[in-house]
Amino acid sequence: MSINREPGEMSPLLENDDSSQSSNNTARSPDQLERRRQPVDFSSLRSVGSSGEMGSTSAVLHRYRYYSRLAPHTDSAFQMPDHVVPPDFYIVVPIITEGKQSSLITIFSLWNTMMGTSILSMPWAIRQVCMPWAIRQAGFATGISLLLLMAILMFYTSYRILKAMQSMGKLDSGIDFSDVCHMILGRWAQVLAVVSSLLTLLGGAIVYWILLSNFFFNVVNFIYHHSSSPHSSVSNGTDYVCPSMSPPSHHGNHSNHSGSFLASPHPHDEVYDRVWDEQYTVPFFLIAVIGPLINFKSPTFFTKFNALGTLSVTYLVSFVAVKASKWGFHLNFQGVDIPNDLHNIYIPDFRGTFAALTGIAALAYFVQNCVISICRNQRHPENNIRDLTIAYILVAVTYIYMGVMFYSAFPLNKDCIEDNLLNNIADTDIMAFVARIGLFFQMICVFPLLLYIFRAQLLFSLFGDVWPSVKHVLGLNVLLVAVCVVFAVFLPHIGSIIGFVGAFCGFSYAILLPCLVHMRTLFNNGELSILTVVFHSTLILLGLANFIGQFLILGKT
Repeated sequence: MSINREPGEMSPLLENDDSSQSSNNTARSPDQLERRRQPVDFSSLRSVGSSGEMGSTSAVLHRYRYYSRLAPHTDSAFQMPDHVVPPDFYIVVPIITEGKQSSLITIFSLWNTMMGTSILSMPWAIRQVCMPWAIRQAGFATGISLLLLMAILMFYTSYRILKAMQSMGKLDSGIDFSDVCHMILGRWAQVLAVVSSLLTLLGGAIVYWILLSNFFFNVVNFIYHHSSSPHSSVSNGTDYVCPSMSPPSHHGNHSNHSGSFLASPHPHDEVYDRVWDEQYTVPFFLIAVIGPLINFKSPTFFTKFNALGTLSVTYLVSFVAVKASKWGFHLNFQGVDIPNDLHNIYIPDFRGTFAALTGIAALAYFVQNCVISICRNQRHPENNIRDLTIAYILVAVTYIYMGVMFYSAFPLNKDCIEDNLLNNIADTDIMAFVARIGLFFQMICVFPLLLYIFRAQLLFSLFGDVWPSVKHVLGLNVLLVAVCVVFAVFLPHIGSIIGFVGAFCGFSYAILLPCLVHMRTLFNNGELSILTVVFHSTLILLGLANFIGQFLILGKT
């Protein structure tokens, strides 16, 4: 039908029809179809209004015309009722629903975030490679138990955040949990939430820089030594090494960091080792690579490479499976623990340094600062709790697999296991080289995103603008890079850094604030019980004890 209208005539506005009475709309889901009323040419009806069926239709449409004059807007109460409008004057329009995701996407996003590819959480590579080291610190049986308990604890507080947002009707409002903390607990809670989020990002940036230096160092080493000595190999003929117990080598830096030794040293290798040092020179060389990338005004380009994180996780899982199948399992639960015996594989069930694992696990399962953003786009919000549960189960299974598999298969003394499991693989190993170069380029893409979010949150909080000026942005970027370099040079121990950051943020953002918000909400509704207070206070004390425990194990890991 024509869309031309008589001069001065008000054309009926296109309006959404929520009625389910139309037969055109019964075959498909309402999420896929939408009915709209067509614009009508009233003047063309006058010439046919006297004939039979069209006369009846014309009379109905004249009433439509009358209603349209009374109600020119779709939000008026004088719209013509839907059941009066002839069905021929509806269009069924296919709708592509934007901003909605299935449960599968929600679960995958939560898993991917906790595995570390998201810029609002710690890198998956860091947490993955730390798990075997963390299990060594806790003991075999204790380590598995604590990983499960931490998963349950962090799931519960994430659940409490989702329930708080849903009960307040704020899940689709665009606000985040820090705003809820402000509304229920006050300004101090919002400040604590923002500071904890910033600290998480800063800790992630520091650990990223340390790992980037490590991967950069080993990748260049692999290329250099294979080009200068094509037939070089690891001295003991194995692909696993123990850097902490390795004997001195002619290649000072090389053995200290990777533990592998080349068969035929060259005279110029000493100069190379002085110039290319993982701890004292590579972190500075890295500035030339990353520096230009962190000053972009928009991070859109780097977001396109987030899928690399999933590929990296998949490769690491396969990498550990291949090594375990090659090495076999080396476990001895009976005997005496001899720390300096390279081939002693005694497995203790408990160690007093278990706080190293709980600190790392607090950050490994940390998704509280972005669980709202992920679940907000769920097509069926009633499934959010189920999807969150499934995601935490998958994450816990992945971490336990990575930790237990590598720990059980590593052929040497378990005290050899580093806080980066790739340090226990010779830098001449092809699979390790692929892992390192893949992780290097993936982190190169994610690091600018990490600094962008930190910069945006901090500058917006201080100046109300994410880009107040080039001077502010450059100054903050220089400061952040300087902090990363200082840690990479003087404290390149990612296990300790993750432990402290994870324990503090896990205590403040992931445990303290959700529990306080829940108890305060119940108190305001007159539903707070003593049992609820005792239970949630116990959780808060456990989080605080985890943070204090990081200080007690300093120098013991």
